Amino acid sequence: MFKIKPFEDCVFELSKLPGIGKKTAMRLALFLLNKELPDIERLASSLLNLKKNTKICKRCYGVSEDDVCGICGDAHRKKDIICVVEEPKDVFVIESTGRFEGLYHVLGGKIAPLDDIGPDKLRIKELIERVEKEAVNEVILATNPDIEGETTAIYIRKKLSHINNLLITRIASGIPIGSHLEYADEVTILKSLENRRAMI
Repeated sequence: MFKIKPFEDCVFELSKLPGIGKKTAMRLALFLLNKELPDIERLASSLLNLKKNTKICKRCYGVSEDDVCGICGDAHRKKDIICVVEEPKDVFVIESTGRFEGLYHVLGGKIAPLDDIGPDKLRIKELIERVEKEAVNEVILATNPDIEGETTAIYIRKKLSHINNLLITRIASGIPIGSHLEYADEVTILKSLENRRAMI
């Protein structure tokens, strides 16, 4: 069988990335092979820089260049609102709206018994401690609207229920804009009905 070791090694490493199968890895390797050497060096440098100079924020567990991220360190953010998300990528998604002014707490996943992920493997204890110690008025549960995300949100709500005057909210979910009812599943339609609001 015809093999080129440097190419095979590159395909093997690229195929380790999430969502990248062997065929996509081969396409990426061929794409990179056709790029100029300075382009490849910049890519390699950015990957090394990412690993060497990126940390996990000690307060919210999001991605940061310093011990405390720019969001947690921003004096203009609303310190009394914490949005709970599953992964650091969710912070980027919400921040891209430019509308949320509070802080975040990254759980590091969601409760998934089939994958052997229980509450003890997430940063739920740290969230509870944070809410108890800081002057938090609202916790927004922004876990994904799937079974595991809903389970995680319900679990956290119960764990925070002992804190007086704490507003616990859940992000709305339902039919996405531009979609059609016929393509939505039953849970999505149900959530759309439950989260309905008056038209003004």
